[in-house]
Amino acid sequence: MPEELDELVRHPKTSRPGEPMRPHNMVCFGCGEQSPRGLHLEMFAGEGFSVVAEMPVEHWMEGGPGVVHGGILSSAFDDVMGMTPRLIGPAAVTVHLQVDFMRPIPVGETLHLRAEILGKQGRKIYTEGVAHLGDPTTPVARAHGIFVTIDARKHFAEHVERSARADEFKAGKPQL
Repeated sequence: MPEELDELVRHPKTSRPGEPMRPHNMVCFGCGEQSPRGLHLEMFAGEGFSVVAEMPVEHWMEGGPGVVHGGILSSAFDDVMGMTPRLIGPAAVTVHLQVDFMRPIPVGETLHLRAEILGKQGRKIYTEGVAHLGDPTTPVARAHGIFVTIDARKHFAEHVERSARADEFKAGKPQL
């Protein structure tokens, strides 16, 4: 992360601490309520520039015997850390994601995720995520990500036709 960072200012229209945050897209794999096979993460704005979520680790998420698949955990981190840019306003997409798996995460447990913005420089937003199973002093995984702010309408314009909700996007109903 660069030494010289931009000042972070919480966007006046974002969720307040403790309030739910709206999904990226209703069919988003991570947070979309209408995703047929998604994680269905419900995220809440935290203090400062943080977002929190809980994820029940279900049997369909299994990788190794009795534990979550690393790709599922990576997806959860990507989505929770990807929600943090909304705290400062701009839409952003992932350009770098690094996950450190520290302990096995058993099926049947509830994973607690917290992500926060570490800093911003220009269009780059630097984030960190931590996951634990109830004891915040014992993380089971950590992640770092870099997100880049975008103009969502332009960024996704050539892909909207492939969306499960293409007609709604074209009509301007759902927000990106």
